[in-house]
Amino acid sequence: MTDLATKPLRRPTGRRKGVTKPSGWWGLAFVAPATIGLLVLYVWPFLSTLIDSFQDVPAFGPATFVGVDNYTALVHDPEFWKAFGNSALYTAIALVGVPVAIALAALIEQVGRGRAIYRVLFFLPVVTLPVAIGMVWRFIYNGDFGLLNTVLSWVGIDGQFWVADPRFTIYAFGVVGIWMGLGINLIILGAGLQAIPKAVYEASALDGAGRVRQFFRITLPLLSPSIFFVTVLTVIGALQMFDLNFIMLRGVNNTALADSKTIVYLFYEKAFVQFHQGYGAAIAVVLLVVIMIATALQFRLQKSWVFYD
Repeated sequence: MTDLATKPLRRPTGRRKGVTKPSGWWGLAFVAPATIGLLVLYVWPFLSTLIDSFQDVPAFGPATFVGVDNYTALVHDPEFWKAFGNSALYTAIALVGVPVAIALAALIEQVGRGRAIYRVLFFLPVVTLPVAIGMVWRFIYNGDFGLLNTVLSWVGIDGQFWVADPRFTIYAFGVVGIWMGLGINLIILGAGLQAIPKAVYEASALDGAGRVRQFFRITLPLLSPSIFFVTVLTVIGALQMFDLNFIMLRGVNNTALADSKTIVYLFYEKAFVQFHQGYGAAIAVVLLVVIMIATALQFRLQKSWVFYD
């Protein structure tokens, strides 16, 4: 009788009959549509924009290589720095929406029934066209007959020309931006809240911790990965803000437009209105670098306040 415990195992020496090794070409075929889309929609436009940023690209005729002239002109352009400041201010205001979303998500989580209704109501602006949102808020902000000034008049406050006075336009955009971003932020933060084990709250309650202490000692630390994700998305989206700037200010001879342009609006104006495509490409490249630096900085700082365990 053969001792199976001491018998050496044999490696398969050949391909079993009827079993064929899958070809690597199938894998390439599956990823080909995504790869082609990535190359056509992202890689090629990026390379084209980068090349254009070093050229003088007229509306008609061949482009001319000008080196870093577009970037040099950009550095000395006060209009660019004004737009950069407006985008930075709008981003700072949009970040205020993150703690607002955290508070709302925590309150909605405490609701017993109708929780889904609240989430749907807050999510509606996300699925609404920005054009419609801009037109509605332009009516609300109207200095002569707007809804906001009417409400303020009820409590004796004089209204302002919110989107016709450059002192207020970015702040007005910021309020709309916070409102538009609440829906997606609530969904992400709500999912993060539901992932926190209930046993942690029960154990802390047995130790005498109240709701406020639970919020700051349990909820915020365990929710920090979701907060970090929401913050990154908010910064990237705010730096790319264009639709509100275009819809609420353009086309009505608004005198506030000159002092209320964001970086993306300035890119649009230079590239597609004034047909300085090389200069516009330089703006786009600088914006990309700014977003990359801001995102890298956030990833660097997350080590000090985000807890993944």
